[in-house]
Amino acid sequence: MTDSSATKSITHVIFDMDGLLLDTEKFYTEVQEMILARYNKTFDWSLKAKMMGMKAIEAAKVFVEETGISDSISAEEFLNEREETLQKLFPTTDLMPGASRLIRHLHANNIPICVATGSKKHHFELKTQRHRELFSLMHHIVNGDDIEVKQGKPAPDIFLTAAKRFEDGPVDPKKVLVFEDAPSGVLAAKNAGMSVVMVPDPRLDSSYLATADKVLKSLLDFQPDDWGLPRFGDATA
Repeated sequence: MTDSSATKSITHVIFDMDGLLLDTEKFYTEVQEMILARYNKTFDWSLKAKMMGMKAIEAAKVFVEETGISDSISAEEFLNEREETLQKLFPTTDLMPGASRLIRHLHANNIPICVATGSKKHHFELKTQRHRELFSLMHHIVNGDDIEVKQGKPAPDIFLTAAKRFEDGPVDPKKVLVFEDAPSGVLAAKNAGMSVVMVPDPRLDSSYLATADKVLKSLLDFQPDDWGLPRFGDATA
């Protein structure tokens, strides 16, 4: 955890989306397992940990190379094949536990919030189809295919871009708290000079957790007042 003086200065919050606010990671796993089965290979969590949070094409390159199928299928072909199934699954996406409560609480208390996601805009629209009202509470959304995001996570581009677009931006990185589930996202936030709360999948190896300032099992466990943010009250719980 960061020192208490740093935690008291948080004024803005940036959320990752996949696996943090939305339960979409299972869809990627499902489709990738299906594709690998054709080559008699299996998808494991050490590979998933490397891919999480990356831009699609970067993750695809890691996937085909690490699984040893790059001679049979290119990263681009893999993405095309995956896309068809994902398009059907994304509109059914559920929220992660605690996501709605935390977003509504911060918004009700006038804490500026936004989303910085590696998802391209088209996928963002599909994934948030059932949750548009909740995502409308965000000040802005930065997608992975945004023109200013030159490099994907773990580069800091997406979080620095997000911090610039707040009404009073650019916000000092020391005043920004990022929520992430992926190791590459945690690194991206730290590379941007921001504090990070990590909510990892329980299957993620514990060696990936050391970089975060705080690790939680669920967004339901987050205590805003630990970071100098308004505490959960009856009205917004």
